[in-house]
Amino acid sequence: MPVIDESKSTEVLAAHDLTVELGGLPVIRGINLRIRHGEAVALMGGNGSGKSTLVRSLLRLIPFQRGEVRLFGTPLARFEDWPRVGYVPQRSATVLRTAKVREVVASGRLARRKLFVPLRGTDRIAITTALSAVEMTDRDSHDLARLSGGQQQRVLIARALVGEPDLLVLDEPMAGVDLPSQRALAQLLADLVAAGKSVLVVLHEVGVLSGLVDRAVVLREGRIVSDGPLEPSGERHVAGRHEHDEPVPDRGWLGGTVDR
Repeated sequence: MPVIDESKSTEVLAAHDLTVELGGLPVIRGINLRIRHGEAVALMGGNGSGKSTLVRSLLRLIPFQRGEVRLFGTPLARFEDWPRVGYVPQRSATVLRTAKVREVVASGRLARRKLFVPLRGTDRIAITTALSAVEMTDRDSHDLARLSGGQQQRVLIARALVGEPDLLVLDEPMAGVDLPSQRALAQLLADLVAAGKSVLVVLHEVGVLSGLVDRAVVLREGRIVSDGPLEPSGERHVAGRHEHDEPVPDRGWLGGTVDR
C-alpha cells in the first residue's frame, strides 16, 4: 500500500485511501486528504455524504477499515499529543448544559494538566484568554443552558481553544447560529489562521467564511468529488439539508480536545 510522504513537514493532517464502514456498509470510500500548516479547509456535502463520519475517523473517534491517517507526521495509532488538536462537535442538547460557562471552558485544560490538581496560573490565563477570544468574558458565570445557540457555540470553541491547539476541527459550527454570531465566529477563525493555526470546518455552505476558506473539499456518497479553491463567486453551495449524524456523548473530547 502506498504510504504518506513524510517529507512534507508542513502537513498537519494527511489521510490516504481512508475507508470507513458502519454496520458493514461503506460510508467513507478511499479518501485522500491533506491539510497544511496555516490552512483553512471547508469539508462540504449534502445530508448523508459522510462529513461527520470522516472527521471522527480522522480523530480516531471511530475506527476505519483501510488506509492511513497521520497527525503532524505521526501515524494515528501512535499519536498521543492530543492537546495539539481541538475538536468542536455538533452541539448536543446534553453537552454540559448544567455547568457554568467558565467551568465548561476550564474543562478544556484537562488534557494539559493532571486530574484532581488545582488550576495553575497558566491555566487561569489560558481560560481568560479563550473567553476573551470569543467575547464571552462578561458571561463567564452564566449557565450554559441559558445562552443563545450562537453564544453556546462560542463557549464550545473557547473550550477547544483553551488547550492551545495547532489544528482546530469544527463540525457544523454555523448550524442554528444567528448572523451576528456567525460573523464573530468567522473573525475568530480568521485570527487563528493568521496566527498560523490550521482549521478544518464542516459546513453546509460557505457563507460568511468565504473570505477565510483556502479550499473546499466536497463529499458525495463517501467520496471526494471536488477539492480546490472556492468558485469565483466565493460561494460553493451544497444542495440538501444539513448532515445530522447520531448524537455522540461528550466524553472523549471533554475539553474540546480529543482525550485518550
